Amino acid sequence: MTLTRRHLVAAGLAAPALLKFGNGAAHAATTLKLSHQFPGGTIEEGDFRDRMCRKFAAAIAERSKGALEIQVYPGSSLMKTNAQFGAMRKGALDMSLYPSPYAGGEVQELNIGLMPALVPSYAQAIAWKNAAVGKKLTEILDSKGIILVSWVWQAGGVASRDRPLLTPADAKGLKVRGGSREMDLVMKQAGAATLSVPSNESYAAMQTGACDAVLTSSTSLISFRLEEIAKHLTSGRERSYWFMLEPIMMSKAIFTGLPKDQQDLIMAVGAELETFGQDGAKADDKKVEEVFSKAGAKVQQLDEATLGQWRDIARDTAWKDFAAKNASCAELLKLAEQIA
Repeated sequence: MTLTRRHLVAAGLAAPALLKFGNGAAHAATTLKLSHQFPGGTIEEGDFRDRMCRKFAAAIAERSKGALEIQVYPGSSLMKTNAQFGAMRKGALDMSLYPSPYAGGEVQELNIGLMPALVPSYAQAIAWKNAAVGKKLTEILDSKGIILVSWVWQAGGVASRDRPLLTPADAKGLKVRGGSREMDLVMKQAGAATLSVPSNESYAAMQTGACDAVLTSSTSLISFRLEEIAKHLTSGRERSYWFMLEPIMMSKAIFTGLPKDQQDLIMAVGAELETFGQDGAKADDKKVEEVFSKAGAKVQQLDEATLGQWRDIARDTAWKDFAAKNASCAELLKLAEQIA
């Protein structure tokens, strides 16, 4: 068989094992590719999700003494955003820091990772991992070929071009990017039209007028410079009906092909970095208010009564729709509601 450039590129995506050369001798080393959609920076500066991936890579290389290395590919530079989850399932991509509901079309249960008003605080979000709901979600992903390496949750807010989106009544007539099918159901019930684009395409959508308001994480609101377009921000700092599970995931096919000590190292480092991830998310909930205020936008907070209005709509639309999909979804929702 004649190897073409296409074959070589495909092999490079699918095969993590590489040879490294030193002192004239070859020794086996493993290099994994970690892809994400967010802007690249350095280990000290930039989007905390990119920094988290770089810290992960640095810790793995140091503690494995170079036997295992991670190459980080930010900004969807390795492959397009929506292709990453399916590629991991097939073993064609090693790892990704990936917004879980983006994969809801392939694995319906993952839509719970952005279920409107289900998670109102970081305390509840962080409790998922060791609770029954987290264990159930981990089992489901494992059965679909995905290993959950590092849990990260992010609160989100709303950037809007011309008028605020604070209460459900404000949504009427707006074109809104919600970030998940379930969020779209809530927005439609409130009277908005919806569109589905990854958060890294939000700027262009708002700039062209295709979108009036964008719901996304505080970090993405900053990283994708939406303050340049938006005149209003509904902050998620105090409370939010938008909480997204955005973990580091890994292809099970690649993971199980590694030696046990490397598997253990990956999971240990992933768990250790969860505190960094949550601290980064919380810091950006404050920073986004500063960024938008400085740009001249009006910043508002949700009060408990308004959050309750959103929750009432979500319970009657998104929650009900999700639970009706299958028994597994219904069980996940029930388990999530048990966390107080």
